[in-house]
Amino acid sequence: MERTLLLNSTFEPLKIISWQRAITLLTQGKVEVIDSYDREIRGVTMTFRLPSILRLLKLVKIRRSSREVRFSRANIYQRDKYSCQYCGIRHPAEDLTFDHVIPQVQGGRATWENIVTACLACNNRKGGRTPREAGMRLIRQPVKPRWMPVVTLKLGIRNAPLSWRDYLYWNVELDKSE
Repeated sequence: MERTLLLNSTFEPLKIISWQRAITLLTQGKVEVIDSYDREIRGVTMTFRLPSILRLLKLVKIRRSSREVRFSRANIYQRDKYSCQYCGIRHPAEDLTFDHVIPQVQGGRATWENIVTACLACNNRKGGRTPREAGMRLIRQPVKPRWMPVVTLKLGIRNAPLSWRDYLYWNVELDKSE
């Protein structure tokens, strides 16, 4: 079944919700329908077109802490532009791994400042050593990003409905999958 993009009253994307949650919000009068799919949902006494995009009628304030960039593998790859930080070659996500600059065995922690994107070959070459010990150089020092994806999608970009594209702010080209 299709998913529904939920927008704040300011048209800012908040999250992707299930069609069941979308219908619940709609029947509670908390949202307005911006766009719909061609499908219909039939109840005993009502029929709804399945909403593609909903907008909340009241503003939801987003807590400051939720605006921080989540520390995740996908966000590390995004920060490093899907490029190995040792050889500089760009790779698809499935051919990448992340590497502790200061290895865990030497006290390195999993933080924005100690994790970089690495291809499998460079990660194996570096092993459990620091880049200096392995005779390798980092292209860019890792830092915590200042950008924040407006919405985090759990589906590939190719799978996002066309109707959503006017409301999403993409950080990557539209014809690529995540």
